[in-house]
Amino acid sequence: MRIIVTGANGFVGRALVEALLETGDHDVVAVDKTSPSSPALEAASWVCGDIGEPKVIRSLFQQPCDALIHLATLPGGAAEQNRQLARQVNLDVTLDLLEAARSGSTVPRIVFASSIAVYGEFADDVIDDDTLPAPHTVYGAQKAMAEIWIATLTRRGEISGLSLRLPGVVARPQAPSGMKSAFMSNVFHAASNAEIFDAPVSPDATMWLMSRQCVVKNILHALTLNTEDLPNSFAVTLPGLRVAMQDLAQAIAQYAGCEQDFIRYIPDADLEAVFGRQPDHQLCSAALLGFSDDGDLHHLVDSAFATL
Repeated sequence: MRIIVTGANGFVGRALVEALLETGDHDVVAVDKTSPSSPALEAASWVCGDIGEPKVIRSLFQQPCDALIHLATLPGGAAEQNRQLARQVNLDVTLDLLEAARSGSTVPRIVFASSIAVYGEFADDVIDDDTLPAPHTVYGAQKAMAEIWIATLTRRGEISGLSLRLPGVVARPQAPSGMKSAFMSNVFHAASNAEIFDAPVSPDATMWLMSRQCVVKNILHALTLNTEDLPNSFAVTLPGLRVAMQDLAQAIAQYAGCEQDFIRYIPDADLEAVFGRQPDHQLCSAALLGFSDDGDLHHLVDSAFATL
């Protein structure tokens, strides 16, 4: 397969490109503003440039494309601060990529990295396959809009699309990311560095989490599914582990060999409403389609520390 990966030098993108290259079966076209960050990535065909430029998109689709995995995005906090840039990156670029993909000689599989942000502030006690999106943030709304267009093009037979609603992915690098959910990853770095961590949520705050390794596994699985087997929305919420902050802190402390009181809880009510009140989920479609979580909290923590 000729597979195009946008955001290829990002946290998930790097691991995904490596996994695709390891199979030896694919022509991987990696797209990012920056050059490959490790020698293991150099076997891909790199297109370094702004994917918002029409000439860059045209260059990607000069040859037929079997699959497009669209990871590039402007995340939540950054999207709120700059709505114009968020529209360009999260909507305009996505629509332009889909137009180019559908105009080729093939019907490509599109795997779109959506987000559980489409659910907004989680008004329901349980999220299941019938829960409708009700986004509250700019980022969540833009992901929901893209989902609708991907589903429409898939019903028209112009692409074979699937939007994967990702939970919090840990443990991302400790650097400015524009993500208000960065605390979910930064707590791992604090424990690793024997630092005190100020958590912006309360001890009983609950989050849906998934390791990068598990996300990559699920994206690769999405490439293999038949369009006929997908739900009518052509969107699947990945089953992240639901974890309480205090339980996460305990598992992290055990792994890092530090005291459990390395965390100070300084809740931000507005932030916790979005990122710390994530309810139970019953995601039958994801399980039936073969998507999975990390298994248990300790395996999640092990996998997250492996990315530091």
